[in-house]
Amino acid sequence: MKFWKQLCCLGLAAVAMLSVAGCGGSSPESSSSGKMQKLSIGLMPDTDSLPFLIAEEKGYFADEGLEVDLKQFKSAMDRDSALQSGNLDGAVSDMLAAAFAKDGGFDVKVTSATDGSYKLVAGKTEGAVDVKGLQGKDVSVSRNTIIEYVTDEILAKDGLKGEDINKVIIPQIPTRLEMLQNGKLAAATLPEPMASIAIHNGAHLVKSSDDLGINPGIILFTDKAAKDKQKEIQAMYRAYNRAVDYLNTAPREDYIDFVIEKAGFPAAAKEALKLPTYHKAALPKEQDVTDCIKWLNAKDLVKETYGYDDLVINLLGE
Repeated sequence: MKFWKQLCCLGLAAVAMLSVAGCGGSSPESSSSGKMQKLSIGLMPDTDSLPFLIAEEKGYFADEGLEVDLKQFKSAMDRDSALQSGNLDGAVSDMLAAAFAKDGGFDVKVTSATDGSYKLVAGKTEGAVDVKGLQGKDVSVSRNTIIEYVTDEILAKDGLKGEDINKVIIPQIPTRLEMLQNGKLAAATLPEPMASIAIHNGAHLVKSSDDLGINPGIILFTDKAAKDKQKEIQAMYRAYNRAVDYLNTAPREDYIDFVIEKAGFPAAAKEALKLPTYHKAALPKEQDVTDCIKWLNAKDLVKETYGYDDLVINLLGE
């Protein structure tokens, strides 16, 4: 009789242990089911966003068992508002936006650099052929963004300050391009492919971020996503890297129509678009972070002097 009582007690204990284990297995952080949480990522109408579009189209995200909701934005302001309102986990962004968010009490983590290029382009009827020739003229930027930062860095390289040109603030990139092409601006700073479209249509290049060797473009995630969705972010980067390989090796005709439609590029991009040589996901250079923070501090846009480790985190799964 004593044996059967002991056996019954052991059986009840085993059932209790299984029940506890079952409850633990339902936790979102549990890997028992292997199911990934969805990622929501904000994109901009530039070439930095193309690896994400290719990864979705080619099924690279799906191969990782990952659902990614890609949301398109036309201005950095709209993208950042969506990020801070909780509608995005991450975004194609820039170091300035990361610093602004952190300074405002909304913590984000920079997870990789991108391959963006930003160009100061003069209109086709504009006589200025160099940076100094734009002194006192209307040059369009988006205020307190990567565009204004690159513009100021280009000016500084030629001994000018931001106040030496008349900055015309146009947040939306397509509108900036349209006004430049319509002769309403002397020049504008544009990302790709808008810069190449402007040049294809008669505008001329003055100087670019490539000439200066600066690269403040990044991919970032909210602090919450960086903590709660690490395996999803790592899976995203595996798919992203496959898309980079595809874009670097596939014939242009295999993807050009698709990327123009999905990225919302103007039809002129079909002929004008020149893609960069994409690099697989890697952390940004410390100098790029430092230079951006210096610019923000000098303009009293950000109070703190953030270091590299304050903003950058390694979630690449290396």
